[in-house]
Amino acid sequence: MNALVFTAVFGIVMMLSGLFIKNKSVISSLAVAGIAVAFVLNLLDFACYGTEATDLYNHMLSVNRFSILFNAVALGCTLVYFLLSGRAFAAVGEYVGEYFGLIFFILCGVTLTSSYGNLLMLFLAIEIISIPQYILAGSDKRNLKSSEASLKYFLMGSFSTGVLLLGIAFIYGAAGSFDIRQLNLAENGNILSLTGVILIAFALAFKVSAAPFHFWTPDVYDGAPTVFTSFISTVVKAAGFVAFIRLFHISFSAAPVSAHWITVLSVITAATLVIGNVTAVFQQSVKRMLAYSSIAQAGFMLFAVIAFNDLAWQGILLYAAAYSLATIGCFAVLLKLKDYTYDGYNGLARQQPLLALLTAVFLFSLVGIPATAGFLAKYFMLSAAVQSGGLLWLVILAVCCAAISAFYYFRVIWAMYFKPANEGETAMAQEATPGFKGMLLLTALLVIALGVFPGLILNWL
Repeated sequence: MNALVFTAVFGIVMMLSGLFIKNKSVISSLAVAGIAVAFVLNLLDFACYGTEATDLYNHMLSVNRFSILFNAVALGCTLVYFLLSGRAFAAVGEYVGEYFGLIFFILCGVTLTSSYGNLLMLFLAIEIISIPQYILAGSDKRNLKSSEASLKYFLMGSFSTGVLLLGIAFIYGAAGSFDIRQLNLAENGNILSLTGVILIAFALAFKVSAAPFHFWTPDVYDGAPTVFTSFISTVVKAAGFVAFIRLFHISFSAAPVSAHWITVLSVITAATLVIGNVTAVFQQSVKRMLAYSSIAQAGFMLFAVIAFNDLAWQGILLYAAAYSLATIGCFAVLLKLKDYTYDGYNGLARQQPLLALLTAVFLFSLVGIPATAGFLAKYFMLSAAVQSGGLLWLVILAVCCAAISAFYYFRVIWAMYFKPANEGETAMAQEATPGFKGMLLLTALLVIALGVFPGLILNWL
């Protein structure tokens, strides 16, 4: 687990970098170099691990190709995020090195979510991811909304952590083990084990902002600095789903336990799809719309949890890459604008035709238009649900909700191409440099490439 160790150590390096490096551009470049090294070191693990799980550290970790591949997706998307938005960290505050350090610590937790073999390691992974997020959400000291977002996130997150620990305690009481492959809840389908499973499901549903545990999401995403919202709503969310699917498919898949939580999670999935999409329609802020759309996207990713087949594992990988890249691209453009409402996009196609075109590509992917990665990601999720059986009603609901999502995503495209900008005003608050445009173009091409050739990721499995 090269990436696990490297991200933890390099996080410390970035935390101390501010003491010795005063140039913020140099700190940003150092962070980009660090994440690139982490990505390469993670790929080297392919030579050491196969499709069968390899236990490490007395079964505390369990590594296979899926773990390494998801880490590659997470680290790769973070690299794109640093290249597109890393320079914007300086606008948040003086502690640029510390901000990068916190993100590396989050990535350490992300690598744990894909390879934990023990419920205690799951708890550590969730907390390593969560605590730096509380700090990042409140990092803009000049904005009261940022402080409010941090406080709300901390209080709600602490409560959900308590629920998670209580669920783990119940599971240990029922099974007598923390090892996720030795719980044997099928033989202990009593009220103790069922209560533990449901409590863990509720706690993880909070972490991935699934309804009705989503109430913190719009306020936190809207109040946190936009550059950090981009990361929190993508890579971190994907890691939560990997933790979800890993635990429930490996430990809780046998009857009679699975029959109970599949019903509960099906209802949660339906509520997440409906609430996320319908509420997003009424938003006037694009940033807040993207917050609600992340809830809606969580509804699709929940299909990977409730469907027991290989398509679910493949689908969550593709969805993590497709959703993260498209959303990071949307937020990168949003950071350059003066106005975060829909009107802020008025006339962007005339002023910045390339940015408007690339934004449209990202939005097409989020809707699920063919030839983009988002289309195949949604297809894999729905196919997994159909193949699993008994979830056709949920698939039909998801298709209807995807149609609803086209309305609020296409409002941005309508504003860019069919609404005039205010006379004599530019939509851009910051100049889009040629390097930024080139990186954004590369990201859009990657979104299209994954939509046409999903094997770029899936063949590694």
